[in-house]
Amino acid sequence: MKKYKLWAWVGLLAWGVVRAALPVAVDGEPLPTLAPMIERVAPAVVNIASTKVEQGALYRDPFWGRLFRTPSRKAQSLGSGVIVDGKHGYILTNQHVIGDADEITVRLADGREFEATLVGADKASDVAVIQINAEDLVAVPMADSDKVRVGDFVVAIGNPFNLGQSVTSGIVSAVGRSGLGIEDFEDFIQTDAAINPGNSGGALVNLKGELVGINTAIIAPGGGNVGIGFAIPINLAHRLMQQLIRYGEVRRGYFGIRGDVLTPALARALQVPTHGGIVVTQVTPNSPADEIGIKPYDVITQVDQRQVASMAQFNNYVGLQPAGSRVRVVFWRDGQKLERVATLRMPDYKRV
Repeated sequence: MKKYKLWAWVGLLAWGVVRAALPVAVDGEPLPTLAPMIERVAPAVVNIASTKVEQGALYRDPFWGRLFRTPSRKAQSLGSGVIVDGKHGYILTNQHVIGDADEITVRLADGREFEATLVGADKASDVAVIQINAEDLVAVPMADSDKVRVGDFVVAIGNPFNLGQSVTSGIVSAVGRSGLGIEDFEDFIQTDAAINPGNSGGALVNLKGELVGINTAIIAPGGGNVGIGFAIPINLAHRLMQQLIRYGEVRRGYFGIRGDVLTPALARALQVPTHGGIVVTQVTPNSPADEIGIKPYDVITQVDQRQVASMAQFNNYVGLQPAGSRVRVVFWRDGQKLERVATLRMPDYKRV
């Protein structure tokens, strides 16, 4: 009898263990998991440690530096990066991750470490490209970030607080965020996926495992994550990356106007049947704007089918286009809607 009771207790315990375990399916359908996608993408996300040797003020002085050899110290920055070209070893990251580093060390997900070389960096957009010489690199495929919509599920992968590779998930909260004062030129994807210090330069991917953005910044009034993070769209980052690889710098477009926001009173006075746009107040001679006939008091309402609400927004969009690109500008003059195509070029002060 005791034997039967023993087996009964074993059966109940086994049943309890089964009951406590997570089910593998509900109503015959397997539970969703991100694990297979993460396993594909994670090897393409790397940890980056950048080191800069800082000398004291006396060391740099031509006279006192010879008398007082003050010791140098090393300042270190930690962040993340994404392998986007496994064949050539190109890694996308943020400019603020590598700064003016003297040494850049890349640690792969499999534990290998490599010294990286700086290909190019753009402080105005906070994009940098570094390169390592390594074999068997895994690169993450790129999505078309222009197709990202509010509500899309996304996953952030990086190295927060130097804990090692970590994964968080959320949704796209907004697209086209600008005017935040984080960078000189901004066109961010906003997400509530947790992004913390050390995540900078890491990957923001969709549920297909495609790269949609490079994690860059957060708004953190209390110093921690509050669900407001920003990533540079990969289409933009890739365009900047191509310029950095080719030229070692970003050659920005320039249009050549100054303007003010269109007010309702100005809209009535200038016969413009819209309340959004900028009123041109000055046109730089021989600029792309001058070449297509833009004049003072013209009202620009669209650029490349994007509504223009302010001069800052217009300059931000134009500044994110490479020199030599063509933009379609819609404007109003004397009650008539006109359209021109301008070829952007580098500003004169940059081309000298």
